Amino acid sequence: MVRSGQVAQFGFSNPDRGQLGLEALDLGVLRRRLTEDTLTKVHRTDFHQLFLFTAGTGTTMVDFVDHPCSPGTLLHVSPGRVLRLPAGAVEAFMVLFTPAFPPPVLSPFGPVRHLVPKAELAVFTRAVQDLRQEYRRNLLTNEPVDLLRQLLGALLLRVARLPGSAPGHADARFERFQQELERSFASTRNAAEYAARIGYSTRSLNRICLAATGLSAKALIDARVTLEAKRLLVHTDLSSAAIGHRLGFSEATNFTKFFARETGMSPGAFRE
Repeated sequence: MVRSGQVAQFGFSNPDRGQLGLEALDLGVLRRRLTEDTLTKVHRTDFHQLFLFTAGTGTTMVDFVDHPCSPGTLLHVSPGRVLRLPAGAVEAFMVLFTPAFPPPVLSPFGPVRHLVPKAELAVFTRAVQDLRQEYRRNLLTNEPVDLLRQLLGALLLRVARLPGSAPGHADARFERFQQELERSFASTRNAAEYAARIGYSTRSLNRICLAATGLSAKALIDARVTLEAKRLLVHTDLSSAAIGHRLGFSEATNFTKFFARETGMSPGAFRE
């Protein structure tokens, strides 16, 4: 793959009904739709992707982590995360949807991988199948999407109850910080600025972050900048200096020192 100055980005496009912000399909259908290059290259999307694996074994790469996938594995890849589609002989139900489609029950900051307990797998499978059935009905009837939206909301609430879902994500104050961090990580790494923007003191913001993750606000800010730097180093051909400038560093040497402090290696070594 020839790298460029941007990670490949795909927007939501429903081939069955252009204005509908959701699509329910099988992984096999998606594979037949895409080119071999798209299937193997890393990319971001501006929409959510849910995978419920039903057969086989394989891996899915999301932000430098290879997630093993087998029946009962559920992956939630939120917008902006860099992924490579599942590799291996795996089958999965998929639900693709825009951020605006579900009711307001979803946090985009939760974990990527979940293991559905065997006792609940039939319930999850039925929930996805109900959603797929209503999706197909909606394609034929063009009825209002209220039931489709609520079925997705119910599925997402079930996902939020799975083991490993971080309880801190229920804190609306922490989520406001995360949203502001997503908007501003390339322009400021100052925890006090984030605190002021969401209406808290720096001390209060640190308490909120520590309760949710065990990390300070500054540590979370630096981790987000580091993740973006890794994405750009590996998946684009931008120079280290250009990446540092994009992430708000006025001098290339400052970016190099920051990256080395956070990762233990230089940007060039990480890229290699």
